[in-house]
Amino acid sequence: MADKVLITCALNGVLTNPATHPVPYTPEQMAASAKDAYNAGAAIIHIHIREQDAGLFPSWDPDLAAQVVDAIREAAPGAIINMTTGVVGDDISGPLAVLDRTRPEMAAMNSGSLNYLKLRRNGEWAWPPMLFDNPVDKVSSFLKVMADHAIIPECECFDTGIIRSVSMFAKRGMLPEHYTVSLVQGVASGMPARADLLPILVDLVPEGAMWQSIVIGRSEVWDIHRKTAELGGNLRTGVEDTFYLPDGEKVAGNGPLIEAMASLARECGREPASGDEARAILGIAS
Repeated sequence: MADKVLITCALNGVLTNPATHPVPYTPEQMAASAKDAYNAGAAIIHIHIREQDAGLFPSWDPDLAAQVVDAIREAAPGAIINMTTGVVGDDISGPLAVLDRTRPEMAAMNSGSLNYLKLRRNGEWAWPPMLFDNPVDKVSSFLKVMADHAIIPECECFDTGIIRSVSMFAKRGMLPEHYTVSLVQGVASGMPARADLLPILVDLVPEGAMWQSIVIGRSEVWDIHRKTAELGGNLRTGVEDTFYLPDGEKVAGNGPLIEAMASLARECGREPASGDEARAILGIAS
């Protein structure tokens, strides 16, 4: 299945306002959007759980998480669930409770720390400067729970030092046989979204590891997705990452983004993997 590509739909994210952007956050909305994405070619659905009053803030309520996951699995029974674990601070009891309750096949894991910054055009901070802290002890705690539940880690890397740290985790024996590496590009204080840099980043990925690009931005992100497909990487898009199609048109949901990604993959000679094919590639028991 060398020509197969795993497409992930980043279903909703955590930062955008559902009142002003097409971001699903109720179990019903997330299930419907996941179904659209799965039918369009996404084998993996990456999800964030949000509080239900207005969907503005993250939630680590295991009961709500179970409702969301059950709804998605019913709407898109072949899809692989990829749960976020990103949390600031050393209290990771919320993400661990969600993993324990929902037992997703995969979980995203921030693999190093980052000053999470963004400036407005007037030079003011877009939000108060924040340290997204992910020290080794925190990473190790997540990996232990993932190993206990046979959850495949997706190691999210926001800069080159974090990619290199993942190589050390692998050599140290901290990572399982099957794991993936995500190259996060486009965060203002992280790796820039530049197609010419991608070969350098890929060269830093641990030998033999599966990898994908996560690209934050507007229509310019598609050049990097195309380069990713050409270099043999896996693909991700969704309203967590962008609201814009390759032609600059704004979308109203995840389905058209995944349709565009599947079309791009085929133009590069890659066929989107089905849910069953993705499980075989990732080593997930059916």
